[in-house]
Amino acid sequence: MSHLLWKTLVLSPVVLGVTVLVSARAMAAEVANPSEDIKAKASQIEAPEAIDASLSIQTEQPKINQQLFAQAKTDGNQVLEQVNRYSSEGKNQNSLSQVTSVSQFSDVQPTDWAFQALQSLVERYGCIAGYPNSTYRGNRALTRYEFAAGLNACLDRVNELIATATADLVTKQDLATLQRLQEEFSAELATLRGRVDSLEARTAELEANQFSTTTKLVGEAVFAVTDVFGGNTGDANNTVFQDRVRLDLQTSFTGKDLLHTRLAAGNALAFTQVGNNGVGIDTAEGTQTFQLGSTSNNSVIIDWLAYYVPIGPAQAYFAATGGIHSDYVATNNPYFEDYDGGNGALSTFASESPIYRIGGGAGAALTLPFGSGGSFFKPSSLTVGYLASNANNPGVNQGLSEGNYAALGQLNFNIGDRLAIGATYVHGYHGAGGGNLFDLGGGLGSTNRVVGTGQANALNTLNASSSNSYGVSAAFRPSDKLSISGFISYHDVTGFGIGDDYEAWSYGLGVALPDFGKKGNVLGIFAGAEPYAFNRPGFAGNDIPYHFEGFYKYRLSDNISITPGVIWLTSPGQNSANDDAIIGTLRTTFTF
Repeated sequence: MSHLLWKTLVLSPVVLGVTVLVSARAMAAEVANPSEDIKAKASQIEAPEAIDASLSIQTEQPKINQQLFAQAKTDGNQVLEQVNRYSSEGKNQNSLSQVTSVSQFSDVQPTDWAFQALQSLVERYGCIAGYPNSTYRGNRALTRYEFAAGLNACLDRVNELIATATADLVTKQDLATLQRLQEEFSAELATLRGRVDSLEARTAELEANQFSTTTKLVGEAVFAVTDVFGGNTGDANNTVFQDRVRLDLQTSFTGKDLLHTRLAAGNALAFTQVGNNGVGIDTAEGTQTFQLGSTSNNSVIIDWLAYYVPIGPAQAYFAATGGIHSDYVATNNPYFEDYDGGNGALSTFASESPIYRIGGGAGAALTLPFGSGGSFFKPSSLTVGYLASNANNPGVNQGLSEGNYAALGQLNFNIGDRLAIGATYVHGYHGAGGGNLFDLGGGLGSTNRVVGTGQANALNTLNASSSNSYGVSAAFRPSDKLSISGFISYHDVTGFGIGDDYEAWSYGLGVALPDFGKKGNVLGIFAGAEPYAFNRPGFAGNDIPYHFEGFYKYRLSDNISITPGVIWLTSPGQNSANDDAIIGTLRTTFTF
């Protein structure tokens, strides 16, 4: 009891701080800069389209994969993008090129009222430019800045003629006219020259210091204060401060493809749960998303290397390492799913259906769209994928096809604009040597398990097994302020030995309130049963392990959010004799 009281006192300042912070109103408002209207719009590298079946049920986290984080543009980003746009203008049909005769313009005729003026400017001064498709487009509206740019070009050309002793070509009348125009447009000319000089200087700086013209960095850092309460489990654990960092180098070669090279480090560990008999419970219940992929000592690894590329109308996915099924297939769990990032639900269970946690590693997938946008069924898709856990190992019973693998097939349907449904099948092979069903690609003999009880996870150590899993997921958004999603999955495991067979179940339902209290905030409540299995020899406990979770993501800014939340686990280890476990977490997420 005293231990529980101490933990409550430790966390009370955190809870109080969150309460004060959430109730406070934002004091700063961004003031629009009127000069933005005359700035060129920055272009972005086009990312591959989302392959989520629930395209009509958009959330604030873009879905092309598990970790495309929101990235605020900095001035440097805007300048680099602007420079890239300017440098590419000469490759399209909107860039100007110098002409030597007015007859080169296909849309300028001798009968036009301005024909003589254009002819004079071209032949005498050569300061008229046209478009690569041989048009002048003289009928469109002209801004003062565009006119000033053309005037500046003519002034430069006149200076060249004077400097090369051909001043006789320039009449006094023309010089007087140019002088009057120069005085009239002095402000615009000065502004243009200042912008050009500034842009050239900043372009030179970027060219000298830029990391890459094809790659941008997207990062996420998670700080989490967390503890678990309840019986022996509470006594066996202490309040901890954990972290995880992901740096994703996103490279596009064509503007439509995307290569992810992700570096990760962390020190987060899941809590150890202890039964009333004082013995540790063999379970992964309550595992939190930021505790996945941890290197335990903040050492840096490449934990994900994957490539997205369109092939005709289809979207292809290739993973060299760290691939998981939710990288490429719709999970239909908006606002809860953040692809194991730091902006969705707290737990791995509430994030996505456990069926997507079977297997992982290296492999490929393809999403084929079908259906008509004008029909009742909105554009839908068929997704097939294959991931091998030990694809890099050339040893016996290893490799891409002989080792552990999981093959997935899913039909994705959008019904109207508010409902998305996915029907999923996963076939897995699990070699002799043990391991876990929901291992996220841990592979042969791995102790890695990310969701569910030991009864639902543990595979036979002497014989290989195969699994056939079936799942249905759905997301319904009746309004912009309410999202309802859920899933159910059934897993049939067949062992190649005697008494190795078992069945496992899991289901869950979540309600999310986006923009609750403030734009960008999310209030989420989730309930269900983590994967469980009954009557397995050698395992005690046949109770259903229910999972209840609530969280509130409060957005401090475009790049910082805090998420207080609670996870309540009943009958841990499928044993109602064990005290319930309650996990309290305050998660802070930085994205950049």
